[in-house]
Amino acid sequence: MRPKPARLYRIALVMIVRNEAAGLKRTLDSVRRHVDRMVVLDTGSSDRTREIARAAGARVADFAWCDDFAAARNAALDLAGADWHLVLDGDEWLSDGAQVLAALRTCKPDFVGALRVDSRHALEGGEPGGEAIASSWISRLLPGAVRYRGRVHEQPQHALPVRRLPVTIGHSGYLPEALARKADRNARLLQREIADRPDDAYLWYQLGKDHDVHGRAAAALDCFARAETLQPCGPEAPGWTHDLSVRRLHALKCAGRHAEGIELASAQMALWSDSPDFFFALGDLMLDWAAREPRRAGKLLPMIEGAWTRCLEIGERPELDGAVHGRGGELARHNLALLRSLRAELAPAAQPG
Repeated sequence: MRPKPARLYRIALVMIVRNEAAGLKRTLDSVRRHVDRMVVLDTGSSDRTREIARAAGARVADFAWCDDFAAARNAALDLAGADWHLVLDGDEWLSDGAQVLAALRTCKPDFVGALRVDSRHALEGGEPGGEAIASSWISRLLPGAVRYRGRVHEQPQHALPVRRLPVTIGHSGYLPEALARKADRNARLLQREIADRPDDAYLWYQLGKDHDVHGRAAAALDCFARAETLQPCGPEAPGWTHDLSVRRLHALKCAGRHAEGIELASAQMALWSDSPDFFFALGDLMLDWAAREPRRAGKLLPMIEGAWTRCLEIGERPELDGAVHGRGGELARHNLALLRSLRAELAPAAQPG
C-alpha cells in the first residue's frame, strides 16, 4: 500500500494598497514565484496600481476606505482564503528567505511567523544620500484563520506561538517622502484608537514614535512615558520596549532635557547592557549636551567616548527590535572619529559642571 502523500498547504500574498504604482511591481516580482496566489486589495488608488497588480498576475479587488486598517486587512485575508498568508505593504519586498516560504507548503499552519523587516530611513542631520536600516520583528506570516484588530498599527489576534523565521522584508516607508504622505493620517487614527483603548501601551508607543519621527519631541515624550507606565520595561516585556527606551533618549535629546536622559539611561543601563542602540543614543544625547553647553564638555567627553566604545564592544544586534544597522559597527566608529575631531574645539572651553 502506497504511503499517503503529505498535504500541501497553500500560501497567498495578501496586500492592501493605495497609489503604490512606484514600488508595487518590485513587491510582486519578489514574491510571485514563491506563493500560490497574490491578492491585492485597492483602497482608492488614482494611479496605475490596479493595472500593475493585474499585469503581475494578482487578483485585484476594491475596498471602500473607512479609516480602519484592520477592516481592510481582514477583507483582503477573506479574499485570499489560503492556509498561510504572507502580509506585505506596497513599500515592502521580499529581500531574503524564499526557501523558507517554499518549505511552508509542507508545514502545518499552527504558529505565527515573525519576519525581520529592514526599514530604510534617513540619517539624522539630513546629509545627502545618508540612509540607515533599522530592523523590527513583525508577525507577517499568518495561519489562514488569523485576523487583525486596530484602526492603525493593527495587530493579528491569536493565541498561537510566534516563531522568528529567517525571512527578511525590505521596507522604504520611513524615507522622508513616504513619511510626509502619511504624517497626519497615522497620528489621527492612533488618537482615535487610543480613545477606545486608553490603556493599550503599544498604541501609546506607536503614537510617541509617530511624534518622534516627525520632530514633535515633547509630544513624543508624553506618549512614551504613558507607554512605559502601562507596559514597564523588563525581561518579560514585549520586544518593542527596546525601541521605546532608545527613542525616549532621542526625544529627550531633541527636547534639550539632557540631564533627564542621563537619569533614564542610568535607571535602564542594566536592562539594555547589550544594546548598541541604547549606548549609541546615550552618546548622542551627551554630545548634544556638550555642544549646547561647552562648559560641560570636560566631564561629558570621556563618557561619550565610553558609550560609543561600548557599542563596538557589543557589536551588531539585529535581533533587537528597532536595531539600527551600524550602531554596533561603522556608525559608532564614525562617531568616535567625529568626537576626536571635536575634542580640540570643545576642550578649551570646558569647565567642570
